[in-house]
Amino acid sequence: MDLTEAYRECERITWSQARNFAYGIRLLPQEKRRGLAVIYAFARRIDDIGDGTLPGQQADMPAEQKIADLEAARQAVLNLDGASHDDPVLLALADVKRNFPVPMEAFGELIDGCVADVRGTRYETFEDLHHYCRCVAGSIGRLSLGIFGTRHDQREAARLADSLGVALQLTNILRDIREDHGNGRVYLPAEDLAKFDIDLDAPSVSQFIRLVEFEAERAREWYAAGWQLLPMLDRRSAACTGAMAGIYRRLLERIAAQPAAVLDSRVSLSTGEKAMVAVRALAGRIR
Repeated sequence: MDLTEAYRECERITWSQARNFAYGIRLLPQEKRRGLAVIYAFARRIDDIGDGTLPGQQADMPAEQKIADLEAARQAVLNLDGASHDDPVLLALADVKRNFPVPMEAFGELIDGCVADVRGTRYETFEDLHHYCRCVAGSIGRLSLGIFGTRHDQREAARLADSLGVALQLTNILRDIREDHGNGRVYLPAEDLAKFDIDLDAPSVSQFIRLVEFEAERAREWYAAGWQLLPMLDRRSAACTGAMAGIYRRLLERIAAQPAAVLDSRVSLSTGEKAMVAVRALAGRIR
């Protein structure tokens, strides 16, 4: 396949499926925009394998097969160099690896997190959950940082990218409590559920509100830490990051304002609200 066509396919995947991230990615200059679209396209594939929603997968695919497919994706990343790729996403990803200092090993952490999802792993403490958040979201932050670049200390920038990823994942967890529980997945730490005496099968609304307020405040602390990454980035990369994180930060505040709403439906922002956050980010008005 032609490399240009491969990049176009990754962008098609991103624009059609990245409901929140696309608003930020579109703010990047062309080369970085294409590169980050490739990162998203492969990360989306990994997520879809774990969720059993990859095109061609059977809905009732056993966990063992999902894990085998995730391990195949891990090997595909390890074997990017020198391989002949008919797969447009892998072809474009190999080109990204040649042109950007992307830490490809971070895809392995994302896969580790998806394997944990498939196995139905639950988390006793926030420390346990923090490790999972680093795997599934901090990894994306570090991969993105490879596209953005920074003139500052790389380790510190990676640490802050991790923090922002944790914030976004905590927001996702609060938004998706009802859906995840219906699918047999519980991400909130057992110690927190016990602290607020929460039974997710029949939660007390008043206690649930207290739990969400507690978790939202924790997420705010991670956002506050992660925002420190933005001054380390060039203007367009900072705008991209600010738009993506800003959308989730606004979503968090909507959840915090009406905690019980997540028990009834999926809380979201309108297209106009997301676009407004992106415009503000491009203007340098991040928060």
